[in-house]
Amino acid sequence: MSTTHATSQATGTAGERTVEGEFDYIVIGAGTAGCVLANRLSQDRDVSVLLLEAGGKDDYHWIHIPVGYLHCIGNPRTDWLYKTAAEPGLNGRSLSYPRGKVLGGSSSINGMIYMRGQREDYDEWARVTNDASWAWDAVLPVFKRSEDHHGGGDEWHGAGGQWRVEKQRLKWKILETFAHAAHEAGIPYTEDFNRGDNCGVGYFEVNQKHGIRWNASKAFLRPALGRPNLTIIMGAHTQRLVFEGKRCVGVEYRGNNVDYVAKAKGEVILSAGAVNSPQLLELSGIGNGARLQNLGIDVVQDLRGVGENLQDHLQLRMAYKVRGVRTLNTSSAHWWGKLMIGLEYLLMQSGPMSMAPSQLGAFARSDDGDVSITRPDLQYHVQPLSLDRFGEPLHRFNAFTASVCHLRPTSRGSIHIGSPDPHAAPLIAPNYLSTDYDRHVAANALRLTRRIAAAPALARYSPEEILPGVQFQTEEELQRAAGEVGTTIFHPVGTCRMGTTDDPAAVVDTRLRVIGVEGLRVVDASVMPNITSGNTNSPTLMIAERASEMIRADRRAQRSTMQNEATPAAAPVSVA
Repeated sequence: MSTTHATSQATGTAGERTVEGEFDYIVIGAGTAGCVLANRLSQDRDVSVLLLEAGGKDDYHWIHIPVGYLHCIGNPRTDWLYKTAAEPGLNGRSLSYPRGKVLGGSSSINGMIYMRGQREDYDEWARVTNDASWAWDAVLPVFKRSEDHHGGGDEWHGAGGQWRVEKQRLKWKILETFAHAAHEAGIPYTEDFNRGDNCGVGYFEVNQKHGIRWNASKAFLRPALGRPNLTIIMGAHTQRLVFEGKRCVGVEYRGNNVDYVAKAKGEVILSAGAVNSPQLLELSGIGNGARLQNLGIDVVQDLRGVGENLQDHLQLRMAYKVRGVRTLNTSSAHWWGKLMIGLEYLLMQSGPMSMAPSQLGAFARSDDGDVSITRPDLQYHVQPLSLDRFGEPLHRFNAFTASVCHLRPTSRGSIHIGSPDPHAAPLIAPNYLSTDYDRHVAANALRLTRRIAAAPALARYSPEEILPGVQFQTEEELQRAAGEVGTTIFHPVGTCRMGTTDDPAAVVDTRLRVIGVEGLRVVDASVMPNITSGNTNSPTLMIAERASEMIRADRRAQRSTMQNEATPAAAPVSVA
């Protein structure tokens, strides 16, 4: 069947069920992974690819202005608007849980920070999956192949790829001073967090191009739009996967109150993210059999790991009032300040409107006296601003925020459906701070931040802790404070974790094929067995690059086998 590259909304009459068509590959979700897969798979002109996206175009202007993430998170135009369950570790609070619902997915609303993680993260993946192809030395070339680094190609970075990485286009005196204070507290300076050892303090590099957000849609989807074998349908809410026996043969999706079925000749690839991928598996009969039967869902494959193993980075926001130095709080407090900020961005694409949500980063150990901590287990996101909580106005006095997160939490949560209704939000329970170890690391993280704030470099600005407050001093009090100020930093992973086929907790094998069924893979952050030590967007992109290689290689091998089987054996030669 020939397809078009139409980028259209699903249309039709309410209540109808129509067959959209038949494709070699159906990719569910046009987020970071989905955009990569659509690009790479459609490079083979003899295959047809359908990309389904529940959201719309990434043409909202606030997506592209870096500071516009403030207008995208919590906005139904770009965000699924999920919330967590009430979290015992956060003193009963429920958190907003932003996930991108637009072309580019979360790369259209995230912090734009380019971060790979640490060498040991990937070596651990290789160990737990018994597959060396996931080790650092194996994935580094994949990172480099996608990358277009501002410094050009070298041992650590790539040039000419689709994923643009640039320096930030602004500096703040308060951030420079925080970096000096962190150095005085024992954290070395670094200019590059992406060489396998991210220990140090320095400015983050970002996925921007000339001060404008560079999302996965721009990087990977737009260059593929002219291909006649790629079809993109937006406003398409996938409801279930279609199975014939144990083989996934298509998807049901809904658009404008019309139900559609699209058939897959080759594979269906779930790239809906750490929240929606386990949701779709469970809706389709793949998951804990008892759980699904209780919801009236027929079981296709009993996989108890679906929706389990949720990991996320919990950031602890500490804010300090300062004197004698300007921050964004007062720079944008009046109309003329906002006007000057707007003009600077309009004319030069620099200044506060080009800001990633966090500009300065640091990686450190939570306890230098603990010999078991052999590499940084804390990450700082430092900002020249402060506010009571996300979405509220900035304080009207100068202040900075130092958010610190535990990179490798031992707490594990879950994401499960609570209803067979595909339009009902899943139940998200991150289970933050549920282990003694995580609570202890949280207390140590707050202590380290206080040591940095008390360093000589910052003394000239008289930092005064306003969040959580100096009244929290003992181990028990600091743990309680962590529960009060902790919030997600938007890095959910692990809910369809990969592993060996005999691992009862694994959902996919190391080629990302769903265990126990055919024709179905999961390719997104949900397959990570353990969370990476840093921001998770670019590791997700790497996973999609690897998956596209696997899928194309499997197709070539299958075609070669079919051709060999179809070739008649040579007639015997008689010798006179």
